[in-house]
Amino acid sequence: EMSEMSERSKQNVAHGLAWSYYVGYLKIVLPRVKKSMEEFCRANPNLLACRKTWKLHILVPLSCDVCDDLEKADSNIQYVTDLTETTLARAGIKKRVYKHSLYAIRDEENQLWHCAVECATPLQSLYAMSQDECAAFSREERLEQAKLFYRTLEEILKGSKECADTYRLIAYEEPEEAETHFLSREIVWHLRQEHHEEIAVLEGSHLHAQSTALDSTELNLQISASDLPQPLRTDGF
Repeated sequence: EMSEMSERSKQNVAHGLAWSYYVGYLKIVLPRVKKSMEEFCRANPNLLACRKTWKLHILVPLSCDVCDDLEKADSNIQYVTDLTETTLARAGIKKRVYKHSLYAIRDEENQLWHCAVECATPLQSLYAMSQDECAAFSREERLEQAKLFYRTLEEILKGSKECADTYRLIAYEEPEEAETHFLSREIVWHLRQEHHEEIAVLEGSHLHAQSTALDSTELNLQISASDLPQPLRTDGF
């Protein structure tokens, strides 16, 4: 009975897509991301100086309108190269290839930010279902499913030790009126947050190193988490 109720309300669709995306793709590729970044950085030491950006940045458009070509979606996003690919035997497919693309993102000050970025492909399924009469997805239901997909995926990844610090989910709602560089600004915002996080860690380590030379009374003066740089906003769904 509960299963039938879930089927009628379509609650299981996004949940299943999130788990499938994790088990069938992210759990395979994310643990290898940092190694690919390290290999790239040895040949290109200046492009990915901030280690906090050594992640796969996953775009989650809540409209489910996934763009296949990021360069066409936003001219401030330029393809650079592919990172080292992973080849595995998977479900009877010999030498299945997994790879990520590195992009240069230009901000409003003409500065380039480099990162690996791609869209969450299961959202294409949600979009296709909303266009198919058999699935009977309304636009409102699709939006709710997209939010549920994001929340479910976020919870799954938070509990995954092997995927820790290898990804960043970038969920967003596109503005009603088209903005030429909306997507690049959204990505750059997250890259800036990662830079702030790295600076905070470095400054915290430096202060900790200095504190070892202080006496016991001075050691009681510790920096609280609230004193560290905080995100400029929170994206809640």
